[in-house]
Amino acid sequence: MAWWLAGACGCVLVLELLFRLLPVSTSTETAYYTDPLILGYPPHHRWTTSTGWDLRNAQTLRANNLGYVASREFVRDPRAVALIGDSYVEASMLGEAHRPGAQLERALGSRPVYAMGSPGTALLDYAERIRFAHEQLGVRDFVILMERGDVRQSLCGSGNVHGPCLHAKTLTPRVETLAPAGTVKRLVRQSALAQYLFSQLKFSPQKLWQQAFAAPHAPPTAAPGAPAAAPTESSPDLAGAMAQVDAVTQTFFARVKPHVSGRLVIVVDADRRALYAREVKADPQRERFLSLAKAAGATVVDAEMLIRAHLAQSPLKLDVGPQDGHLNALGVRLITGAAADALTRP
Repeated sequence: MAWWLAGACGCVLVLELLFRLLPVSTSTETAYYTDPLILGYPPHHRWTTSTGWDLRNAQTLRANNLGYVASREFVRDPRAVALIGDSYVEASMLGEAHRPGAQLERALGSRPVYAMGSPGTALLDYAERIRFAHEQLGVRDFVILMERGDVRQSLCGSGNVHGPCLHAKTLTPRVETLAPAGTVKRLVRQSALAQYLFSQLKFSPQKLWQQAFAAPHAPPTAAPGAPAAAPTESSPDLAGAMAQVDAVTQTFFARVKPHVSGRLVIVVDADRRALYAREVKADPQRERFLSLAKAAGATVVDAEMLIRAHLAQSPLKLDVGPQDGHLNALGVRLITGAAADALTRP
């Protein structure tokens, strides 16, 4: 047994040293550093990120003075434009020059862009960043890059909430902040082998335990944090889903109204897989949000129209890759160019 334990420890040590030589994702150390409702990185923190077992799209990232992955420091400047969103804005899998903040700044030409992206967040979290950017940085104009699921993910318990949310049934406002990591979790985060298992392979002991004791023919459960499937036009839950869209949207615009003294441009992504397949899929919740946002005074950019026009002229897809549905550099250029046009339009 002693020899077996020594051999096992030796293997673990060798693997740890090996993975420290590879671009395995390292600890991000996220916490509520600048605001009690805004999760971010430690100022000037450096870390590595990559995707999947084969460590694709490896990048070394650095947080700026306010804990965002951005090429510039954020200082008080009323000329600045705040670009708000989740991992689509952070775009950690792209090189710095190809990320949305850098591309939007080039498209605007003369105005600094503050890219305030935070992975795993939703629409009501964006409202808190708008508040912060206005109060602390004097920002007047905002661009939001939205995923299709950002409205539904603003419901409490979605796994994509870092602060304010609405109860899924009562639609009453609540706050769900993430608990700080315990001592054991902080220590595990420093291990390259553990990071490879949990960040790259997405190994989940809890999920493994559930599968071991699940019924033989139980249907698979959704991954933690994955948005629920959107109800279709014939779904009996459509009325409830539309009520959720209305409540989240109204709460969002009520929250940001005191802080948007200039322009608010909202770019809403589309079902790109359906567009690539030349399929037409109704999404009544998305259409409802677009309508409500326009009625609230926002300038709305429907990315579906942009993607359709692109695909009519080019076979190139706009995803990072088959396993990564984030926008690639070409897709980012397409939507940031449209956002810049909307922002500067009289």
